[in-house]
Amino acid sequence: MHELSIASAILDTLEQELAKRPGARFTKVGLRIGELSGIDPDCLEFGFSALVKDSQWDPLELEIERVPRVQRCPKCGHEWRVENYNTNCPACGELGTETLSGEELNIAFVEVEE
Repeated sequence: MHELSIASAILDTLEQELAKRPGARFTKVGLRIGELSGIDPDCLEFGFSALVKDSQWDPLELEIERVPRVQRCPKCGHEWRVENYNTNCPACGELGTETLSGEELNIAFVEVEE
C-alpha cells in the first residue's frame, strides 16, 4: 500500500513548512490526484487518518480533488474527458493525442491558523 508512504511524505512536507512558521497550526491540506496517478484516494485518506490520529497533527483534515483524464488532439485542437481508455480524438479520429490532465499528485493548498 504505497498510499501510506505518500501520506507520510505529505506530513513530512508539512513538517518542513511548519518549521518556517513558528506558532502556526495547519488545519487542512488539499491534494489534487489525477485518475492516472495510480493512487487510490480512499486508501490515501485511510492511511492519512491513521497517521494523523493521536499525533501532533490531530485533527488535521485531508481534502482530495479528483482530477479527470483530459486529452487534446494536436490535429484539430479538440479537448475531451477520456472514458473507457479511448484516447482517439472523437472529433477527427486522430490516434496520437496528448494528455492534459489526470497525472497529478500535488499539494494544492494548506489552511493555516496563526
